Amino acid sequence: MEYPRVKPRTPSPGEPGVYASLDDLVRLQYKARGFTFLPRQPVHSILAGRHASRLRGRGLNFEELRGYLPGDDIRNIDWKVTARYREPHVRVYTEEKDRPALLLVDQRMSMFFGSRRAMKSVTAAECAALSAWRILDAGDRVGALAFNDDEIIEVAPHRSEGRVMQILRAVVDMNHRLGTRSADNKSTRGPANPGQLNAALQGAQRLAKHDYLVILISDCFGTDDESRRLFTQICQHNDAITAFIYDPLEQQLPDAGRIVVSEGDLQLEVDTGSHKLQQQFQSQFNERLERVKTSSRQRAAPLLPIRTDEGVAEQIRTQLGYSGRSGRQ
Repeated sequence: MEYPRVKPRTPSPGEPGVYASLDDLVRLQYKARGFTFLPRQPVHSILAGRHASRLRGRGLNFEELRGYLPGDDIRNIDWKVTARYREPHVRVYTEEKDRPALLLVDQRMSMFFGSRRAMKSVTAAECAALSAWRILDAGDRVGALAFNDDEIIEVAPHRSEGRVMQILRAVVDMNHRLGTRSADNKSTRGPANPGQLNAALQGAQRLAKHDYLVILISDCFGTDDESRRLFTQICQHNDAITAFIYDPLEQQLPDAGRIVVSEGDLQLEVDTGSHKLQQQFQSQFNERLERVKTSSRQRAAPLLPIRTDEGVAEQIRTQLGYSGRSGRQ
């Protein structure tokens, strides 16, 4: 039986939740409060405790060797010098001025999906904006690799509001290309490219040499053995966090009867009431999530699951163990 062809509707860039708005991402600066990526964390934070990485924070530079003074940390006593001079001496360190951060922002076609509030691509853009504003407010440099299925935009880390705006414009530019079609209704994008995730990780490995904070913001579509190898190498000398973006519809397929689904110019009718289809749908998501969890756990890299149907700032604060209070952290 041949089903009627449904003409795909091209969403407008102005539709809330479908495409990211630069103005909205700028306004998130005022919501980037009440959490921190630095080492000191609340007891309920996923960044605290034995089962999650304690972020390095800024590095320490040796400043001087001097005699012990009341209140000095005994862990900084230099026992060799103390034995030589027969008086306690301590090594004094100063904190480095900043710790660079690198955001990997996924804007591939696999992210152009959402059932409530916002697309995964918009949720990722919001997560990137909140992270960038918070890192800048902490006095650190921030850069990014924004990537889609066929391009990677590299923004080198810098400590300035102008650099954050450059990151947000790059993300919005890629976001607005998702799902676009030409005048004759032909898709203007190439095929989905799962391997682009590895290309972005390779870029992060090249840029983040040592003591970076690397935040991967993605649905992790296309993760394979090479992805895990690259992620391992990044984690060896840097701290890493994965913000796993997902839509509730990916977890469980609702029974909506027979519907026509499309991807670009391809269309297919499926029976969402099929118990077998629902099981396969849920199983595929659970397997992908479990692979990401296992990979993060093995590398002591915290995982932040971020849903599309809830506010991103509130989810970040909750998972990092902070209350809803505002204020600088």
